Amino acid sequence: MLDVLPDVFAWGVLLVPKDLKPGERRPVVVCQHGLEGVPADTIEADPKSSAFGAYKDFSARLADRGFIVYAPHNPYRGHDAFRVLQRRANPLGLSLYSFINAQHDVTTRWLAALPFVDPERIGFYGLSYGGKTAMRVPAVLDRYCLSICSGDFNEWVRKNVSLEWPGCYVFSPEYEIWEWDLGHTFNYAEMALLIAPRPFMVERGHEDGVGIDEHVGWEWAKVRRGYDKLRISDRAEIEWFDGPHTINGVGTFQFLHKHLRWPEPAGK
Repeated sequence: MLDVLPDVFAWGVLLVPKDLKPGERRPVVVCQHGLEGVPADTIEADPKSSAFGAYKDFSARLADRGFIVYAPHNPYRGHDAFRVLQRRANPLGLSLYSFINAQHDVTTRWLAALPFVDPERIGFYGLSYGGKTAMRVPAVLDRYCLSICSGDFNEWVRKNVSLEWPGCYVFSPEYEIWEWDLGHTFNYAEMALLIAPRPFMVERGHEDGVGIDEHVGWEWAKVRRGYDKLRISDRAEIEWFDGPHTINGVGTFQFLHKHLRWPEPAGK
């Protein structure tokens, strides 16, 4: 647990590979849970558990591949308890991410100071509300050297305001979602291009109800164009897979090995 601000703290679970050698510095993957989740959800390996279906124990699997893994807690938990926090923050010119960014700032400073961590190779990988975090936090904190958005990337303005698509937040109880002045300033492509020139990836299941492929593809095309124009096309990837709102852990794992410069273990 880490102190952040008065009455604000950060906490999480650190996974350290058993074969770590004295004096060795390894890359870190920060694995972020989604709405109403906790760090242990990303580690749980029991296929019968409620968490496994979404997270597929991706934190533990990445640690098995040799990465240092940190699974932090984000404060979007407790139903109305955190939504009221958002409403109380807005009149002060703040949002939920004002606190989350502060937490990740302290967390990444702490990670970078650990003797077995390479501070230049700290990546972020989040699912669902963790995918929202993957768009917003690395766009602000460049201590993250790459970001992977899973189960969230979207044509975000349409997702917030459409009265024609039933998946819109207008029809959802998640009344904290709307972010002040976002509609004509940043969609997800603009957030991704704030992450550039660092590597950025999207993980998208065809059956994921948070969006539809056509909306995701429309927004992704703008990201692709931006990375192409910057002549860094090899740093932007999307993996489409035939599945629901879940970690797939195939192309994204390869992406992490490539850009965090850590060899894939034999047989994986």
